[in-house]
Amino acid sequence: MLADLTAGAVDDARARQAQRPASAVERDALALAPARDARAALAPAERVKIIAEVKRASPSRGDLAAIPDPAAQARRYEQGGASAISVLTEQRRFKGSLDDLVAVRAAVSLPVLRKDFIATEYQVLEARAAGADLVLLIVAALEQDRLARLHDLVRELGMTALVETHSADEIARATDIGAELIGVNARDLTTFELDRDLFGRLAERIPAGAVKIAESAVHTPADVAHYRAAGADVVLIGEALVTGDPVATLQAFLTAPETP
Repeated sequence: MLADLTAGAVDDARARQAQRPASAVERDALALAPARDARAALAPAERVKIIAEVKRASPSRGDLAAIPDPAAQARRYEQGGASAISVLTEQRRFKGSLDDLVAVRAAVSLPVLRKDFIATEYQVLEARAAGADLVLLIVAALEQDRLARLHDLVRELGMTALVETHSADEIARATDIGAELIGVNARDLTTFELDRDLFGRLAERIPAGAVKIAESAVHTPADVAHYRAAGADVVLIGEALVTGDPVATLQAFLTAPETP
């Protein structure tokens, strides 16, 4: 599944590149104001922080929410207390787009993450040109040399990489490239099965100084409390926020007790 999703995202990016070359996208990226400091926005604090996701669909759950106005959704996330906004831009299975990212960037003051299956320099350039402050890099989808090159490019463009892992070996690979934001995704992207306890088993392997981010398997305040108790600084939440009242749900998550 991960290989198919990545290949599809790369094919779509190549189609866009045929219409707009990398040199033009790079000019747009460099003309923007500097990216927001996502590392500071997501730094460990007394309370858990949340990255709230604009997510219409997923391969595992199908359609979740229409979200006709992603900018309005993002403003509600900001109102509810999110520390950053994630925008799914993959179009085939998640029904997102770079236009969603552009709209969200214009609507909020929070750092914005481009969440997609990034495997090429062009995708990183277009993320910055669309206003992204963060870019998702999935360790399992990338050879180490390419992971390092893309991570370096993200930094050169003034953005921050959220480096997603699913195992101790992948955390070691993220550490080797100097990742400052390391996520552990409870969803195995090869099988799409969930393991909510994966973060807790791996958290101690994330180096001191890196922001620890738990991803997926969040439906209730108790799930947020579970991740916080396991050492999460930040929790990334999508489905639970798009299928209910985002402001009320966010506030319930943010005030979840510190123990599960």
